Amino acid sequence: MKRQTDPDVLLLQSAADPTRLAILRQLSAAAEVCACNFTGCCEVSQPTVSHHLKVLRDAGWVSGERRANWIYYRLRPEAVARFRQLAAEIGPIDGWSTLGQPDDKRRLAVLQPQA
Repeated sequence: MKRQTDPDVLLLQSAADPTRLAILRQLSAAAEVCACNFTGCCEVSQPTVSHHLKVLRDAGWVSGERRANWIYYRLRPEAVARFRQLAAEIGPIDGWSTLGQPDDKRRLAVLQPQA
């Protein structure tokens, strides 16, 4: 299979894993999180957390800052904004949902990350 290089595909693929989604959810609830604090949310070992954080970093979801022996991660606002743009682009072609409601009446509110 051909390796994906489209940044939008990488962004979506990386978020589609349950462990990585749990990491993104934990990051959305805090300004930053130490890598050592992800093992509790995900019930995986530290090397596995490190792998998932690398995937998220490579896809553009997170940035990290080393402090002594630990790396503190935070969500990149531009990745969250791009994800929202991609989600907003998905909808019926004719402007009407399958339930006969105009698109603006069927769209879900965008969840805001907690600070």
